[in-house]
Amino acid sequence: VQLQASGGGLVQAGGSLRLSCAASGRTFSSYVMGWFRQAPGKEREFVASISRRDSTDLAGSVKGRFTIARDNAKNTVYLQMNSLKPGDTAVYYCAAASKPAYFSAIEAEYDYWGQGTLVTVSS
Repeated sequence: VQLQASGGGLVQAGGSLRLSCAASGRTFSSYVMGWFRQAPGKEREFVASISRRDSTDLAGSVKGRFTIARDNAKNTVYLQMNSLKPGDTAVYYCAAASKPAYFSAIEAEYDYWGQGTLVTVSS
């Protein structure tokens, strides 16, 4: 599976962005999908995950502001980010996991990673 993330950019605090991650191949629906982010000087951290049947899990820091969704017909997973804060500034990565039964916040469980897209939130 090859993953291509897009949609990053510069936005003011309080604004919104929608990230997209397009996957190659015909087995997209069989993967658990996730979004992670890495801020400058920090370790990569979990943001959101969606199961094969659209159950979702979100990190506490983004609950109520971010949502994750998938469109299996388009082989795409989305991350809608609202009420953005400067602390959300990071490179955002999408990832696909074949083993988890549900959703997963564990980075090591993801088999494939996209190249990352930069989100910069100005104050």
